Amino acid sequence: MNSGQRKWAVYWLLIASLFFYGWWNPKYLSLIGVSVVINYLLGILLYQQKQWSTSIRKSVLTIGLVFNLGLLFYYKYANFFISISGSFIESSFTLGNTILPLGISFFTFQQIAFLVDIFRGQKCSNFPNYALFVTFFPQLIAGPIVHYQELTSQFANSVIHKFNIKKFMIGITIFFVGLFKKLFIADRLAEYANPLFDRASNSLDITFIDSWIGVLAYTLQLYFDFSGYCDMALGLGAMLQINLPINFNSPYKANSIQDFWRRWHITLSNFLRDYLYIPLGGSRSGAIHCYKNLMITMLLGGMWHGAGWTFIFWGGIHGGLLIIHRIWHQWTKNCLWVTRSWYNLTSILLTFTCVAIAWVFFRANDIESSLRILSSMLEFNTWRIKSDILGYSETIIALFIIGIMLLFVWFFPNVQEWLGRYSLFGVQNTKQKIWQWQPNSFWAFFMGVITVLSIFSMSRTSPFLYFEF
Repeated sequence: MNSGQRKWAVYWLLIASLFFYGWWNPKYLSLIGVSVVINYLLGILLYQQKQWSTSIRKSVLTIGLVFNLGLLFYYKYANFFISISGSFIESSFTLGNTILPLGISFFTFQQIAFLVDIFRGQKCSNFPNYALFVTFFPQLIAGPIVHYQELTSQFANSVIHKFNIKKFMIGITIFFVGLFKKLFIADRLAEYANPLFDRASNSLDITFIDSWIGVLAYTLQLYFDFSGYCDMALGLGAMLQINLPINFNSPYKANSIQDFWRRWHITLSNFLRDYLYIPLGGSRSGAIHCYKNLMITMLLGGMWHGAGWTFIFWGGIHGGLLIIHRIWHQWTKNCLWVTRSWYNLTSILLTFTCVAIAWVFFRANDIESSLRILSSMLEFNTWRIKSDILGYSETIIALFIIGIMLLFVWFFPNVQEWLGRYSLFGVQNTKQKIWQWQPNSFWAFFMGVITVLSIFSMSRTSPFLYFEF
């Protein structure tokens, strides 16, 4: 394929991506279009005018940051802050029912990273490549957050413009695994999680067993929902021969809260580290400044997920846990017992418990509902197997499903490990040879079964949870 044909391939993929975005609501095509054009112009200015003084280039970068964050603030946070201000001055003014444009949190962060990277000296190529970098449909809605060079260098590679049956097979396999996780597992778990949070919002009594089933069901629902989306994005990218970065790596196997954030929404964690935590000073100025920077980063990370006190509180919990982990790590780093297997197992269970409790604030409608659920989780005296939400047999089934899913997330390989022998994601899995995908009749049958189950589950579909962010 010559260079002219490669350009048309980029144009075609760009049109397909815009069509995909416009399918949700065509009027927001103009918003993402304006955002793409302005950021590209600022990026070109930063790239071509390197002779300008640092202060002028910083001013250009600041304009870009203010534009991007201003856009995000208007659509996502304006009403939240107006309501807070209104509570002090007794005003009921709002901006009306502002619809959050799909994917705005993701394409905003991606373009901020682009401007900062160009300011730091990276190259900026032509506009179609840039527009496709922002709107590339497999990752536009909910990540992964990719860097400009990471994606455009692949667009320029002539190899990807030739159909590759092997990568297509791997891609479609990953896609249907993700679809199965979302439709068959996550949406099923939502049926156990949603009633709990609805009861909490309506100030109804919650029993011990209901609270634990609901919280664990939501913890697993979010896991399979986001994991499913990440798999589908990776699969779509692989079918087009574009390698997207791994964004999800068995986070409930983490043995510390720091390890959790290296496995959950990896590209967001990297963004917060590279563009917020480190510029704030990171750990360079002593322990107290490090703790402060961790807390600021996690509070803002919590706010990134949504405009509400529950998200801020959730971010604060994770900030506090990261600080405790730092202190604990400093205290025990020379202790031999931290290398023992029992310590590792205890650490995994403790990390999982902390993460699950924090998810209560992430999911609940308000702080009062969160505290109501947490309180019921500790009320041992009200414990009974018969719940107020589920019947007896449904309770047993729910506990069985949750148990099976916990075993799955703790002991089974993730999709990168499952496909480790093909090195598509740079992951070599040499430990679990039994659970490795191969192009044979067994795995073809297995994929056929989960595809059929996914299709039959489409009647109860719900949006991906991370689409709301």
